[in-house]
Amino acid sequence: MTEMNEAGTDLIAQADAATARLQQVRDSIGRVIFGLEDEVELCLAAILSGGHALLVGAPGLAKTRLVQAIAVATGLETKRIQFTPDLMPADILGSEILEESDDGKRHFRFLPGPIFCRLLMADEINRASPRTQAALLQAMQEGHVTIAGERHDLPQPFHVLATQNPIEQEGTYPLPEAQLDRFLLRVDIPYPTREAERQVLLATTGAASTDAVKVLDADEILKLQALVRALPVGEKVLDAILDLLRLARPEETDVEAVRTGVSWGPGPRAGQALMLACRARALLQGRLAPSTEDVAALAEPVLKHRMALSFAARADGHTLEGLIKSLAERAA
Repeated sequence: MTEMNEAGTDLIAQADAATARLQQVRDSIGRVIFGLEDEVELCLAAILSGGHALLVGAPGLAKTRLVQAIAVATGLETKRIQFTPDLMPADILGSEILEESDDGKRHFRFLPGPIFCRLLMADEINRASPRTQAALLQAMQEGHVTIAGERHDLPQPFHVLATQNPIEQEGTYPLPEAQLDRFLLRVDIPYPTREAERQVLLATTGAASTDAVKVLDADEILKLQALVRALPVGEKVLDAILDLLRLARPEETDVEAVRTGVSWGPGPRAGQALMLACRARALLQGRLAPSTEDVAALAEPVLKHRMALSFAARADGHTLEGLIKSLAERAA
């Protein structure tokens, strides 16, 4: 019993220290990103959960700048890839080149691509061809890539923060469902409020500029990820997650709007994402365990890219956001 009490006390101490450090990270990002506190929290939750995030928003809403600020504050080595239709898989993963040694012998040497980093910024990911998009699948799921039959491990932690412009559709390739499912969270970037836009204008058009500062490093990120997985999840929260998943699946639900209007529902990976993201959100807010409120708050970022409305449902005026909100209220 004493050992259990000591373990619980140690977990509380670790969580308190982690929350303080994470607040420093948010303050650092807040030096350059204004009015996106909820979106910053979602991105950090994805990283703390060991996953990837897809940032969706119109041009000029600071998606790329947000990723850059997160990279600086977390201390993760970052590389950026600007996705274009002519980008090839080797441009991301790397390739083998034939070299000749001094004694005349030839051999292949692997040249790593930009994916060999800890935080990959995939800018406008839907502009690359499906072949190039697929080059990320193995890396995002398994943490390594295979080139010419040889396995090459990526540095840990490894995260992809991808941006996508939902407005321009010409010259783009929508991400397939299998790849969307690899993203732990979808983060929609809204237009700024009047006050936030005022701060942006004052901060970015003057003679001086402010930058984010480094707070964490890769080793500390790994420890925080382990702490997230150690946080307890109550039966009530677990039941809320399971109820939400079943309500969202056309084959299992008793909700008429889902049964007739949803083309496909979320799989088990959505439940895994919710379990981890709820823990991460609780830690970010200084709580030792998640609540059903976390399930409701994270339902849309977790489910929105893992479900699809039928054409008839969209024609009738239904929206995925409204449907997910109603399901989350019922489940949580």
